[in-house]
Amino acid sequence: MDDVEIPEYFICPISLQIMRDPVTAITGITYDRESIENWLFKGSNTCPVTKQPLPNDSELTPNHTLRRLIQSWCTDNASNGVVRIPTPKAPLTKSHVVKLVKELWVPQSQLKTLRRLELLAMENARNRRYLAEAGAVKSMFSFLEACFNKQQTVGLEEALSILYHIRVNPTSETRLQLIESDEIMETFTWILRCKLNDHSSIKSHALLVLKAMVKTASSHQLERLKPGFFSSLVGVLREGISHQGINAALQILLDTCPWGRNRMSMIEAGAIHEIIEIELGMPEKRTTELILGILFHLCSCADGRSQFLSHCGAIAVVSSRILRISIAADDRAVLILALISKHCGTCAVVLQEMMGVRAISKLCMVLQADCAHYLKEKAKEILRSHYDFWKNSPCFTSSSLSRIQLI
Repeated sequence: MDDVEIPEYFICPISLQIMRDPVTAITGITYDRESIENWLFKGSNTCPVTKQPLPNDSELTPNHTLRRLIQSWCTDNASNGVVRIPTPKAPLTKSHVVKLVKELWVPQSQLKTLRRLELLAMENARNRRYLAEAGAVKSMFSFLEACFNKQQTVGLEEALSILYHIRVNPTSETRLQLIESDEIMETFTWILRCKLNDHSSIKSHALLVLKAMVKTASSHQLERLKPGFFSSLVGVLREGISHQGINAALQILLDTCPWGRNRMSMIEAGAIHEIIEIELGMPEKRTTELILGILFHLCSCADGRSQFLSHCGAIAVVSSRILRISIAADDRAVLILALISKHCGTCAVVLQEMMGVRAISKLCMVLQADCAHYLKEKAKEILRSHYDFWKNSPCFTSSSLSRIQLI
């Protein structure tokens, strides 16, 4: 196959692979159906080749002539290892999807319908678009609420998978659902607490959907989230889920941090301890940035700082991330240390620990590194505030740094 020269016009401009189901867009360019539908489903509204406008609901015309040429060429080159491309099945129609969504409420076939809808959602972008247009998002939310009211877990996995694959639109149906029913947040709180088989996959999907909902919720809705919502989030982090699920949970915590009532609920749920434990596992860059962002918000109150300092590895892990992860991580880590040092007074235990875990050395390095001016000033402020306690630290005695340079 590698030695066979493939005609250029058989190749999809997006995937750069032989087209299996060639379709022609209104711009006159032919693409493989799956590639162009994915392109449009992700929100792109221009033709990849011509850059001309290409609306998401554009008609894609099957290019039967080109498909037959490709199939004929594959047959002629079978001896060279080329596999013949099968004739694609007729695409799903919008009316069929609408009918299937309505069948969701027939009790005898509910689970079967959910599984069929899930398969459609997983198959391709066109199906997902039709499902969204047929009201599947709202129907899935209603189904989840019904499960909550009946305390029934059958069908949860399929419904959450459908919502995950459709990629809930944060500007339309999710916003309406939140406005219409506060019960949806209670429903997700219940889902996160449920004891389920394959709980990691199910709860990861629930968190990814919940993240989209939180992004679109109003301030009024977010400031009245109940403590149980946060205890369920922290509980999932404690149980252990997929990496994607962890990041979704952390993003939800970060997005709801600005409200003091929410911060207290997180602290009472033990969020600080759990996210420090995750950080001690050396996660990827984005996870660290989310964790440091949450810690910064939670350390802005006395209870948060107290819980932070009660973890024996807290100061050490935050200090170790300075100048190692990203500019955003440097910002949050230095500001966390600033909050801790400012409010610890002259607590010798905390100041000694900061010196023992090399937090002071890291702050001295910030002064000499290529960092933003405001960050250098914040590091100076920390070092200056407890200079008399730290002045015998090796980072002072072994360098040219002095009290004068910190002024």
